[in-house]
Amino acid sequence: RPPAPKAGDMAQMSKADASLLSGLDFSSLDEMDPSVAEGHHVVYDREVPFELRLNTRENGSDFGSLEAVRVKILLLGDDSAPRSVRVELSSETDLFFHFTHNMDESGFGSVQEHQKLMVEFPEYAPVLTRMLNNAINEPSNFLAMFVVDSDGVARLDFIQNMEYKFVELLSCHFVVSPDDVVRQSILYRYNSMKSRLSMLQSRLMEVNNVLKVKNPSLLQHVAKVAPKKKPFLA
Repeated sequence: RPPAPKAGDMAQMSKADASLLSGLDFSSLDEMDPSVAEGHHVVYDREVPFELRLNTRENGSDFGSLEAVRVKILLLGDDSAPRSVRVELSSETDLFFHFTHNMDESGFGSVQEHQKLMVEFPEYAPVLTRMLNNAINEPSNFLAMFVVDSDGVARLDFIQNMEYKFVELLSCHFVVSPDDVVRQSILYRYNSMKSRLSMLQSRLMEVNNVLKVKNPSLLQHVAKVAPKKKPFLA
């Protein structure tokens, strides 16, 4: 029976594993993203808790459900002086959920006046980023509410809970994305996930081969405590 691995062996494995996994390069997959096909670049890509509501003429706005929505902010041009800002919303639970918000400097002028915003267009993306992060980090104080009309038009409201009242900070208008954009997004997400899984499996095999040579007793221990991973540790 092989001896149990020492604490130092486990630390060594952890460091080696982290080093190997950190070496994975997904940049080639990111370049295939249809979102950047027109020259945009991604400055924000996170899942954010949204309160989703469906607004109907008969019943008004229904009570919402809390869902994790993937938010991607893209800029066209330089970060400090973008020509346009695009926000894409998607969901892993509903592959056909896909909405887009586009804003350029001329359109921002009317929004700035209507909503009495105190920022200029170059600050628009950083403001969106800050509000989205607030909804993640302080969900009891900051709310991202997404209201969808029956005609496919939607509105994202950022709301702050001031204890005694709710204050609307910013409102962004979205439209449901065209069918071809939705199809491209689904295909890219599927192929990207498949490629990432293949790369991770290959890297796990590298870890497996290193352990076979340097610490076979640790490999046996890992195989014993993680039987579901035996195909990669055999």
